[in-house]
Amino acid sequence: MDITFLGTCSGTEPMPGRRHTSFAVEAGGWVYFFDAGEGCSHTAHNLGLDLLRLRAVFISHPHIDHIGGLPNLLWTVVKLGTRNSDPARALGARTIDLCLPSEAIWDALQAVARADRLRPDPFIPATPHYYADGPIYDDGVLRVQALHNTHLGHAAPDQPWHAFSFRIEAEGKALVYSGDIGHVSELEPLLDAADLVLMETGHHGVEATCRYLAARAERFGQIGFLHHGREILDDPQGKLALAQSLLGDRVFIADDGMRVTV
Repeated sequence: MDITFLGTCSGTEPMPGRRHTSFAVEAGGWVYFFDAGEGCSHTAHNLGLDLLRLRAVFISHPHIDHIGGLPNLLWTVVKLGTRNSDPARALGARTIDLCLPSEAIWDALQAVARADRLRPDPFIPATPHYYADGPIYDDGVLRVQALHNTHLGHAAPDQPWHAFSFRIEAEGKALVYSGDIGHVSELEPLLDAADLVLMETGHHGVEATCRYLAARAERFGQIGFLHHGREILDDPQGKLALAQSLLGDRVFIADDGMRVTV
């Protein structure tokens, strides 16, 4: 399972060298996106990812720094399809599975597509799927389990949750992605035997997070930080040294364009 970081910044103003949060997983000859911050398709295409092999997109929650690049991602797939001459790579009748925590995201995509193409029923190369807690995806290559978190507060008893973390399994490996969370402890049910945990730092301090994770170090392998807030953006090398003093060389701070294999 190969992971490419397409954007590693939290929802700040534009930062040099960093775009908003998105990463791609490659497994079994397919590409899967997790979140879709602005510029994700531009970065992916120019790094050599084959967007015509995009099979599914998973959105953790509906904040703009996680969905701002989604309309352009789907538009780019259509554009690349018009220039493709290889039948084996043609999108054809296949659509991309779009796993969403809110119907409002799909409504917004339809509105953008209508404005772009000036048609009442524009083609969007995706099929929406709305998810809740539990297993949400299994195509025989990649499996995804979702667990709600409190980043957007507590849902009322009769209302759905709209912010989630994911456990991703493929090729015998397991990856946990925090999304944006209320507290790192909300990941507990997903952590066991994970080969890599990707933890956001936009809302949490590096030292407190590392100390919490260090107490459970035997339960998972590598730890990568992404969705960086001011603490890391202002001093990435200093915060990496601090994190490694607590967690050793099993921890890294993700940069845009970085690739890791799990």
